[in-house]
Amino acid sequence: MRHAPHVALCPINALLRGVRDWADNQGVFEQGANQAIPMSKDHDSSRLDPSTQAILTHWREAVPNDRLAHLVRDAARGLTRALQFRLSEHSVSFGHWVFLRILWERDGLTQRELSVEAGLMEPTTHSAILKMEKLGYLTRRQEHGDRKLMQVYLTEHGRKLRDVLVPLAEEVNAKAVEHVPVEDVETTRHTLLAMIHNLAADEAEAVQAGRRITPTRDQAVKTA
Repeated sequence: MRHAPHVALCPINALLRGVRDWADNQGVFEQGANQAIPMSKDHDSSRLDPSTQAILTHWREAVPNDRLAHLVRDAARGLTRALQFRLSEHSVSFGHWVFLRILWERDGLTQRELSVEAGLMEPTTHSAILKMEKLGYLTRRQEHGDRKLMQVYLTEHGRKLRDVLVPLAEEVNAKAVEHVPVEDVETTRHTLLAMIHNLAADEAEAVQAGRRITPTRDQAVKTA
């Protein structure tokens, strides 16, 4: 299978061509299965978090045909919470999991590189690194005599956590698609990949047109 173009490394025009070529070659716009899976009502809803119950009510009764963006967001929330329950049994926060899984794949990143990979602001990443260092998950090293260039490395403890925590994430993924036909899961993956690359192309077009996202602090000043 051909890999999709990497958004961060492609010039905008090349990205647009690459995304469209990839989509054509992968057939991501071919119509797939679109059969709704009935939601189980076997669980005891009284034990659910109120926000989880509200989501179930929304999709079952209030607005079952709401926009796809809301559906993806709510599904992502469910996956995150399911993993949080499991991580908590090992005293690992979801925020730390995000950085651990990045470092398991690419050890020795800088704080800025970690921020980019995690999609978080650098101050947030810096705070997490300090806490994770105290917990013994990682250590920082000054490389090449540059005091400003601190690289982050996993400790032995941090590396060993992979064998403990990754199976939890795999369990959550399996639970999420329980009783869903394999072909429907593959269609879902195909569709979500198409969405990711369509929206990457849309972002590239926006940047090319000179549009930008207004920082929250600037919005607050304008509305003050």
